[in-house]
Amino acid sequence: MRPRTLYDKLVDAHTVRRLDDRTGPGAGVLLYIDRTVLNEYTSPQAFSGLRAADRAVWRPGAALAVVDHVNPTAAHRIAAMPDAGGARQVAYFGENCRDFGIELLDVLHPLQGIEHVVAPEQGFVLPGMIVAAGDSHTTTYGALGALGFGIGTSDIEHYLATQTLVYRRMRTLRVTVAGRLSPGVTAKDVVMALIRQIGADGATGYAVEFAGAGIAALSVEGRMTICNMAVECGARGVVIAPDAAVMAYLRDTPRAPKGALWDAAVAQWSTLASDADARFDREVDLAADAIEPMVTWGTSPDQAAPVNGWVPDPDAEPDPGRRRDMVRALAYMDLTAGTALAAIPIQRAFIGSCTNARLSDLREAATIVRGRHVAEGVHAMVVPGSSSVRRAAEAEGLDRIFLAAGFEWRQSGCSMCLAMNDDVLAPGERCASSTNRNFEGRQGAGGRTHLMSPAMVAAAAIAGHLTDVRTLARKP
Repeated sequence: MRPRTLYDKLVDAHTVRRLDDRTGPGAGVLLYIDRTVLNEYTSPQAFSGLRAADRAVWRPGAALAVVDHVNPTAAHRIAAMPDAGGARQVAYFGENCRDFGIELLDVLHPLQGIEHVVAPEQGFVLPGMIVAAGDSHTTTYGALGALGFGIGTSDIEHYLATQTLVYRRMRTLRVTVAGRLSPGVTAKDVVMALIRQIGADGATGYAVEFAGAGIAALSVEGRMTICNMAVECGARGVVIAPDAAVMAYLRDTPRAPKGALWDAAVAQWSTLASDADARFDREVDLAADAIEPMVTWGTSPDQAAPVNGWVPDPDAEPDPGRRRDMVRALAYMDLTAGTALAAIPIQRAFIGSCTNARLSDLREAATIVRGRHVAEGVHAMVVPGSSSVRRAAEAEGLDRIFLAAGFEWRQSGCSMCLAMNDDVLAPGERCASSTNRNFEGRQGAGGRTHLMSPAMVAAAAIAGHLTDVRTLARKP
C-alpha cells in the first residue's frame, strides 16, 4: 500500500462507497460521520427538513446539542432570552432535541458552554473520529487526532438522517513548526503568523496537518487554538497526530472509554499518524523562535503583524487587489499607515470564544492582570468557554483575580465573538479580542476588532492600548 497521510487514513477508514472513478483530491465518496455537535443557530432548518420529510434521526446518540450562540452571558444566568428571535431559536431547538431524542445541554445545564469547548472536555470527540457540524470552527477537533469540518444546513439534515455525507477529498498541506516558542508567545501567535504568511485563502482546498517540535511542545488546549483558527486561512479540515498529551487529556473525561476499553482504544489511537514517507501536496515551514506576539490591524485575520510593528502602507503593496483591501480595512479601522501598533488605544477588551476561553487561556490572562487594574476608560470582560471551565477557574480563584482587576466575570457562551446576543461593540468602539475573526461588524456594527492571544488582551486592558505582553510579564 502506498504511504498515506493521517488525513488519507481517516477518510479511507470512513469511506462507505466511492462515488466516482477518480482517486485523490476531488474524488467523491460517501463518508461515514462518527459524531456531530448541534447548536440553536445552524440546526433549525435541518430539523424542519426532517419533519417535512417525516424522517427520524438515524443515530441520536451520535449527536450532542448545546445552546451557545444567542444566549446572554450576564453574571446572573436565567433561562429567558431577551431577544424574541433568539428565544424562538432556543425553544425550537429544545423541541427538536426532545422530539428526535438528542441530548441537550441547554442554558441552565451545568455542562452548558461553547460547542467546541464542551465536546472535547466531555470526551465526546476522540482520536480517529470524523466529526462534521454546522460551524466552521469544527476544525478544533483536529487537536485530538480527529478530522473535523463545518457543514451547511442541508448537509446537517443529510447527516442526521443517514449518518453519512457526500464528500470531496481535499489536497493535503503539512505545516511544520520547528523549534520552541519564546516566552510570551502562544499557540494563538503561531496560527496568526501562519495566516499572515499564507493569506486568508492560503489553505483553501486543503486539509492541513500540523507537525513538528513546536506543535508537540504545546498543550492540547493550545493545539485546539491552532486547529480552531486554521479555518481562517481556508482550511477545511485539520489534523494533528495524537500523542501521550492527548491520551492524558482524554483519559479522565466523562465520555471516554474506561478500563479495558480505554487500553484497547489507546493502542489503536497510537497508530494514528502519517506514514514517515507520506507525500503532501504542499509543505509550509514555520520557525517557532521567529514568531512574536501578534495582533491584527485590519478586517481579515491575515491582516496582522507583530505587536511591535507598524500599520502597513497600502502604497507599498504591489498587488492591486490586496492594496484595495488594505485601503478599505484602514478606513474602517480608522488607522493611518505608519502608526505604531502598540500606540493604538482600546475601549473594550474581550477574553472568550471557542478559540481562547479554556482554563489554560484564563490562567495565562490572570497571570498578567494579577495585582494590576484595567485602565481607565476600558470595559473588560471574561467569558469562560463552558460552565465547567467557569467552575474550575473559580475553584482556582481566577475569578477573584479578574474581578479585583476590574474585569467582568460572566457566564459561558459565544458572547462578543459574533454579536449574536447582547454582548456587542458600539459603533466606533475598538476592542482587543481573543476571538478568531475581525471582519467588519463581526462584534457589532461599526465595531473595530484587533485579534490577539488572551494574555495579550489582558495586557491591552491593563495598558489601555495594544501592547507587548512581554513587557508586563517581566515586571513583578
